[in-house]
Amino acid sequence: MADRAFSRGSGLGRTSGTAAGAGRLADRLRCRAQRRVPSAPFAAAMSGGPAASLRLPEAVAELYSASTLAELVDLRRTLHADPELSLQEERTSARLQRTLDELGVDSVTRVAGTGVVGRIPGRDRKAPLVAVRGDIDALPIQEDTGLPFASRNEGVMHACGHDVHASWAVAAARLLQAEPAAGDVLLVLQPAEESGEGAAAVLATGVLDEVGAIFGAHVDLTFEVGQAMIQPGAVGAAADRFEVELRGKGAHGARPHQGLDPITGLAQVVSVLQTVVSRRVPPDQPAVVTVGAVEAGTAHNVIPGRAVLKGTMRSLDPAIRKLLADEVRHVAESVGAACRLEAEVRMLQGTPAVLNDERAAGWARDAAVPVIGADAIRPLPAANMGGEDFAFYLEQIPGCFIRVGARLPGDPVVGAHTPYFAPAEEAIFVGGALLAAAARRASAELAGTS
Repeated sequence: MADRAFSRGSGLGRTSGTAAGAGRLADRLRCRAQRRVPSAPFAAAMSGGPAASLRLPEAVAELYSASTLAELVDLRRTLHADPELSLQEERTSARLQRTLDELGVDSVTRVAGTGVVGRIPGRDRKAPLVAVRGDIDALPIQEDTGLPFASRNEGVMHACGHDVHASWAVAAARLLQAEPAAGDVLLVLQPAEESGEGAAAVLATGVLDEVGAIFGAHVDLTFEVGQAMIQPGAVGAAADRFEVELRGKGAHGARPHQGLDPITGLAQVVSVLQTVVSRRVPPDQPAVVTVGAVEAGTAHNVIPGRAVLKGTMRSLDPAIRKLLADEVRHVAESVGAACRLEAEVRMLQGTPAVLNDERAAGWARDAAVPVIGADAIRPLPAANMGGEDFAFYLEQIPGCFIRVGARLPGDPVVGAHTPYFAPAEEAIFVGGALLAAAARRASAELAGTS
């Protein structure tokens, strides 16, 4: 998802109490990762063992042969070991394009620079088109999972599961070849989700102009393998940015009265911003305002002439989105003026809220029941304030964004965008099955053959 956290310079290896705790967690995760690579079920399947030995829902295990399981795991591990940042996914795209060509997918071509699209024929080539999307880019994070197929690219990691997403999109393609939908299904392997540019770039090409429904998914370690979140309405937040520059007058640190100190003004702006959500947003509306970076000064005894703060605003409702932007601007300008500082506020609009279409979500949910069972379809436990550029598709095309369980029982819940993020590979097959089933159901509904 289009949020960034730990980077190479995060200092997680230092010996503070927090860092020591992070180190213990890293050791625990490395041990777990090493124990399950290859995991016993995969080892059995790859050596011809029964599908029942997989840690998968029975209906999912029955969909894949041992050779297909092995090929998809190999694809995921190849992608994971060679991650590439947004709009730089050249090797990733080449591998995925070659894979689709080898599968016999129709009309495989590049899109939006480093994206790839292909078409899986349906029973009626004139029926409405449905799309399945997987994203492919990585993050500027130094991996610390201990996986034997860990990133070999310094400071770049698949820390958000896009290697799994690309692999389950290929899995869905294979399932749709084996059991075609009513109409054609367009497979979209999208670049640049993390930078928030990819979906808009794909839409701009016109390749989705004829699509009647679109489906995508994301790994989620709050859910176990075999579980999924499929529901209508808001399942991800609008993610906007703000930058505030406060300009004053520099002075010697020993003579602050001769200057106009932007650092004290910045501190007050940060403090008052904490009241935006608590005092201006209705309590039943999820919202977040976070200051994530401040820049000011170069020496201990010099008052600088300027200070900058940067942050993010998250919301699920368009009216709250506008309210946050207005209130952040008002606070920065008003507090700045009270401190006799000039305030320049820049609002950088990001991805909109992820709003699942009610009909499409119903199709996806109904299609998922035979795959994982009704009891395994779980609601979001709380508002998800992460951003996701799949939202751009949903502004123009009815669709549904699914969250797919990617944690084995007993494993810790580890957040995305961290150096330790390691979703269970079983999620590849569940995600592929859910997306293929949703595409078939939507295709049948749109074609009037359900």
